[in-house]
Amino acid sequence: MDDAVAVLVVEDDRLIQAMIEDALSDGGFQSALTGSGEEAIELLQANETHYRAIITDINLVGRRNGWDVAQRSREIDPSMPVIYMTGTHAEDWASKGVPNSVLLTKPFAPAQLVTALSNLLNAQAPAAERRDQG
Repeated sequence: MDDAVAVLVVEDDRLIQAMIEDALSDGGFQSALTGSGEEAIELLQANETHYRAIITDINLVGRRNGWDVAQRSREIDPSMPVIYMTGTHAEDWASKGVPNSVLLTKPFAPAQLVTALSNLLNAQAPAAERRDQG
């Protein structure tokens, strides 16, 4: 049985997708990749795979951006860890980002992404354990 944590990655640049997928795999995570906000929201709503975190670019092809994806993920799961990636919209994070999220400014090192994800998941774990015991 595969116990790897499933992470939804929303990025429309194939080179960045590949870098993220490699970094997550090296960190012991599974990744599901999509290039559009619309598809990401469909995947979240279908809930066929219970994603444990979202990593999303801000600028995406289509009508939905990374802010929309994160907001929808939090409507589905209020404690969903979210990591935003951007090269241009960092100043909007305070007003448009969801609480308890992380923003990485491109370019960033793959290890930074894995560390941010691990930190968010570890911060979430005690609350999940309390819910499971209650």
